[in-house]
Amino acid sequence: MKSILVPIEDHGQIESQLEMALLLGRTFDSYIEGLAITPDYPVVLPVDIAIGVPSPLTPENRFEMARGCRERFEGFMTTKQISRSSAGLAGLSFGWRQDGLMEDAFLGAYGRVFDTVVVGRPDGSNGQTRLSTVESALFETGRPVLIAPPSVPRTFGEVAVIAWNRSTETARAVLGSIPLLKKARRVVVLELEDWGVPGPSGSELARSLRMHDIAAEAMSAPDPSDKPGDTILAEAASLGCDLLVKGAYTQSRLRQMFFGGATSHILSNTTIPVLMAH
Repeated sequence: MKSILVPIEDHGQIESQLEMALLLGRTFDSYIEGLAITPDYPVVLPVDIAIGVPSPLTPENRFEMARGCRERFEGFMTTKQISRSSAGLAGLSFGWRQDGLMEDAFLGAYGRVFDTVVVGRPDGSNGQTRLSTVESALFETGRPVLIAPPSVPRTFGEVAVIAWNRSTETARAVLGSIPLLKKARRVVVLELEDWGVPGPSGSELARSLRMHDIAAEAMSAPDPSDKPGDTILAEAASLGCDLLVKGAYTQSRLRQMFFGGATSHILSNTTIPVLMAH
């Protein structure tokens, strides 16, 4: 995980998002790049309000927002004494995407050339990370996405729990987490009874991980209330987990919207770092 992309927006979780990106960057001596983002609004010129044409963001607004995001990101990195990247510079460093204020759709495309994207927890409240930002990273980059909890964890990646439902999405999340799993002190493959899709068992995944010199173990837990998101977070907490690995949106987003799902619940409620992939 040598290159990390961090979408920057003025929201209440930006500090924990930056701290999480730096924790990950220190682990792998990574290059961390900031990018100013906004919802997918059109660029418009101001017009007479009597005409009734909306003007959500003028070019001037966009310039000021992008400048504020850059100052926040660079100020944080400078305070932490992280070196600015330059040609040929190796090791922990930072840089900034120069193209002004970009939409979520750009984040989804640009993130494909990074090893991972770090976002905040989208809990649905105003002034926090937007779900559309997280979903753009998950669905469009093809890369693992690290969700930062609201508070910076005391430890990171020492005890990793894989929420194994045997799905393609979770298999991708596991593959993307291998560099972190190799550094973990303990790795637990967690299955819930009567949850998931047909596929290899947790024990079979643990065996595969041991071939990568990862001392993984498998365990199963009941889910009597049929609320896998709740149960996964509770089991992770009981294990002292400081990194949860999970596939994102094994069910469709529409189904999760109406009926709920483990991904939606974890995205809204996690208090530990979560690495997801779709």
